[in-house]
Amino acid sequence: MTLSLQQITASNFAYQHLPFERFLDDAAALGRERVELWGVAPQFHIPQVSDAEARALRRRLGTRGLAVHCLTPEQVMYPVNIASPVTWLRAASVGVFRRAAELGAELGAELLLVTPGRGFEDEPVEAARRRAADAIGEIAAYAATLGVTCVLEPLQRVESNLVNDSRALAAMIDEVGAANLGAVLDTVAMAVAGETVDDYFDALGDRVRHVHLIDGKPAGHLAWGDGELPLAGYLAALERRGYTGSMTFELFGDGTYAFDPRPAVERCLAAVGDALAGPGRP
Repeated sequence: MTLSLQQITASNFAYQHLPFERFLDDAAALGRERVELWGVAPQFHIPQVSDAEARALRRRLGTRGLAVHCLTPEQVMYPVNIASPVTWLRAASVGVFRRAAELGAELGAELLLVTPGRGFEDEPVEAARRRAADAIGEIAAYAATLGVTCVLEPLQRVESNLVNDSRALAAMIDEVGAANLGAVLDTVAMAVAGETVDDYFDALGDRVRHVHLIDGKPAGHLAWGDGELPLAGYLAALERRGYTGSMTFELFGDGTYAFDPRPAVERCLAAVGDALAGPGRP
């Protein structure tokens, strides 16, 4: 199967300083069908949203021909850390994801994105890794009762001291042992770790369920063309490995994309379209 632009989801990354309707209108106008919903205040703050509000949002998306595919609660900038050695913070963080699973079910989302958290830098990393595995197992088990699949995303070392590459990601998923736990391939985290698309599929195979397809230098979470990563090579490798899942532009950069996100999204879509239509492709 060949990759297509329809695998690209809309996402409200970079829209946090604009009305949510602006994001929905842009997503529909740009021909997207599925959405990766970033659960960030004020647009979709997980602890604040009621079941009824989630159902209402699902209807609002539906009127534009959109559906939520992946719910991604904010969990790096927020005080959310499932591996924290602080008992109240770890318990509250697991609670955020349990609630996110409930809201994901109300939205009709297939995926719930989870990251591993981090331990204190001066404690044994194994202790934090065990806390993360226990928390992910609890979240995945609860999500399974709601028909939601969890996907675990590795982070850059500056973001987490637990899961930073494909091997650590595969080991964590194996340890948790949940049938409804898959993997996220983030091209920036992958590049920062010195890895390739093939490294991910060698380690994880068909457990790769979601892709954050973004440019970088190698870090930065940039729009395609603003960094130095090999988009065409990534797409060719994903296609060669038979990837059929979703892909999202996770645009943060230095914060300026948030002034007017749509042009950056348009540039990304054009870059992927050009790469998919490159020489030698059907």
